[in-house]
Amino acid sequence: MERGRRYARGGRVQVLTVKAGRLEARVQGSRSTPYRVSVRSEAPNETQWRALKAAMAARLGWTAQLLAGEVPRDLEEPFAEVGVPLFPRRWSDLQVRCGCPDDAEPCKHIAAVLYVFAQRLDDDPWLLLAWHGRERDALLASLRRGAPEPSDDGLPPWWPVGLRARPDRRLSPPDPLPPDPPERALQRLGPLELPGASTVALERQLAALYQQLVAGDERDGQN
Repeated sequence: MERGRRYARGGRVQVLTVKAGRLEARVQGSRSTPYRVSVRSEAPNETQWRALKAAMAARLGWTAQLLAGEVPRDLEEPFAEVGVPLFPRRWSDLQVRCGCPDDAEPCKHIAAVLYVFAQRLDDDPWLLLAWHGRERDALLASLRRGAPEPSDDGLPPWWPVGLRARPDRRLSPPDPLPPDPPERALQRLGPLELPGASTVALERQLAALYQQLVAGDERDGQN
């Protein structure tokens, strides 16, 4: 694995292609001709992907996180439910092959491919879904097609029936949320760690100051 890391850092992985359930790569070894490497894994079938798309459509935050370059923490759950793990759990879940004469498994060429793939996932988490059979653009288009259409009054179908506007009136905008109490704002900041200062006394002073600021904003709003 250490030699594979050096190969990955040294740019020995010349080509890496991500397909459904398969990684294909060419790795330059000691010979003039690069070695061909393949890493295969189970990919969801069409039935399983229908369930996965339904789960993703219900969690719009997942798509936003992926577009922001992050893998949602609980994305593994729907994959586990359909029986295809998002990440391999055991080495035996992968079928690897390399054209080199090395008997080790993984050899340094396979290890280099896995290191490079992991690095590319940091830059583009959509490759993880491409490895499971769905390219980014195709999946986004499918999610858009599967999104429920708005109703005649312009509200989404999941909007409570009792809150839908009648033809002769419109819904009033919701009231703004009240400000958090001072202690809640401080809790969100986390524990204060300032050398030479009394944490309890400082938190009390900050809470009092926050309350004064909130009261001042409310008076300005009334005026």
